Amino acid sequence: MQIGRITIVDDELSERFVRASGPGGQNVNKVATAVELRFDVAGSPSLPEPVRMRLLAKRDRRVTSEGVLVIAAQRFRTQERNREDARTRLAAFIESGLHAPTPRIATKPSRASKERRLGDKRGRASIKQGRTGRSWD
Repeated sequence: MQIGRITIVDDELSERFVRASGPGGQNVNKVATAVELRFDVAGSPSLPEPVRMRLLAKRDRRVTSEGVLVIAAQRFRTQERNREDARTRLAAFIESGLHAPTPRIATKPSRASKERRLGDKRGRASIKQGRTGRSWD
């Protein structure tokens, strides 16, 4: 499986076929079409260390405390389509960890923007000041 410049061999993936839950009639009760895909993020030799750290730092409920990603796919009626779906979701998860987030650079408001803000504030204050204290006699 190729994701960007990272290649994950099939030996690192563990697939288990289980019965899907939910509606679907007798087919659901008889056939194990749902796929449970497991990928050891913490112990994978294919992942570079920065990517591994970013993926483990995510607060994703699919990642266990041991660092194993568990993806359950049961959207489709066939094993093969569910298998493709699980692998696509795995690729998307790993893709999200490939790019380091750009650090935020703190900026200050400009002098002109401060002046505009204070000028608008004075204008609003004078409008509200004009609404009070007058009698119409």
